[in-house]
Amino acid sequence: MFDISSAHLLLTAAQLGQLLVSARKGRKLTQAAVATRIGLSQNRISYLERHADEISIKQLLSWCSALGLELHLGERNIPGSSAEW
Repeated sequence: MFDISSAHLLLTAAQLGQLLVSARKGRKLTQAAVATRIGLSQNRISYLERHADEISIKQLLSWCSALGLELHLGERNIPGSSAEW
């Protein structure tokens, strides 16, 4: 379970799904309530919470907005690694 009051480094889609579930539950929202806010069905919310790798950027941004979350991107700071891909 994630503490939704602090920032999280997410490295996998599964972690994203867990964060979205924790944020939803922490705000005492049902899947149906989130679905209504972002224009999806409750079944789709349920599916995407378990298969976060299939969430589109548009859906993710809407989801973050509905839950009062911010999405931050930045360079990864890994000692000894180069910034080149």
